[in-house]
Amino acid sequence: MPRKPKKPCRYPGCPNLTESAYCEEHSYLYQTERAGASERGYNGRWRKARRRYLKEHPLCVRCRERGKLVKATVVDHIIPHRGNEELFWDESNWQALCKNCHDRKTMTEDRYQEYKY
Repeated sequence: MPRKPKKPCRYPGCPNLTESAYCEEHSYLYQTERAGASERGYNGRWRKARRRYLKEHPLCVRCRERGKLVKATVVDHIIPHRGNEELFWDESNWQALCKNCHDRKTMTEDRYQEYKY
């Protein structure tokens, strides 16, 4: 199987060539040490609560505000819990969203911790 040519490191100004996104010198800067889903609380208990919540709230909250009826598939934490178990299980902090609305919210509103706390 032919090998792919090496490409420049994505770190700004780095001239090193690499087979992955970042060279060995800069790879440590971009390693995420995020825990797995079950370690973050998304386990069987969560799946059961999520299923019940979506049964009670079948439509996306944000789409409904725009006059569209779209099936909700995600239970979103309005205020990101960031490991706070009390906030994680607080149902008043939950909202039903479709995947598109959830992804948009996560990338804009929830992305940067400093804007929320």
